[in-house]
Amino acid sequence: MTQQLKPTARDARRLQTRERILGAAIAEFKSAGMAGAEVNTIVAAAGVAHGTFYFHFPTKEHVLLELERREEARVAADFARFLDEPHDLAGALTAVTALVAGIERRFGRPLFKELLALHFSPSRPESEDWTDRAVIVLLVREIEQASRAGAVHPEADAFYSAVFFLLGVYGVLSTNDDAEIRAATLDKLVASALRGLHIR
Repeated sequence: MTQQLKPTARDARRLQTRERILGAAIAEFKSAGMAGAEVNTIVAAAGVAHGTFYFHFPTKEHVLLELERREEARVAADFARFLDEPHDLAGALTAVTALVAGIERRFGRPLFKELLALHFSPSRPESEDWTDRAVIVLLVREIEQASRAGAVHPEADAFYSAVFFLLGVYGVLSTNDDAEIRAATLDKLVASALRGLHIR
């Protein structure tokens, strides 16, 4: 059995510094957008030296990547808790839609769009397989379970159904500013996805 090493005071300070930089960077991204964000402004707000920023985050894109990872983990944890309770596939699709929309509410439309741009960028700093995306994995598993239960057509592809559904959610959220129209469109997206999966 491997013994866990207790973090040192230096490790704790390094983590605190990283968190300060991340918080300052998010605030700057909200204000100026990633392209317009100034590292000088970020380090001044975080109270660290210029080189300290690059020690923790090689580029501004790496800050967004860290934020994306954290949001993915948070949404996945919330979605997993939802899935542990009694529900149907319609409820699961509605729940994951609300969780993704919650990211936009927390960070605002400009930063949410920056996150989406990074998410789909072919030049993102690090590439990942879909199995590294916890939300997709959970949604694929949910569709597969519904298929085994006879609620989804057996030939429906769970992976593509999950990915196309989430792409639809991202598309609606990033292209429509009217709250009522967005809500109605997201409801239609859920209904359309269910029809496409041949819910009986």
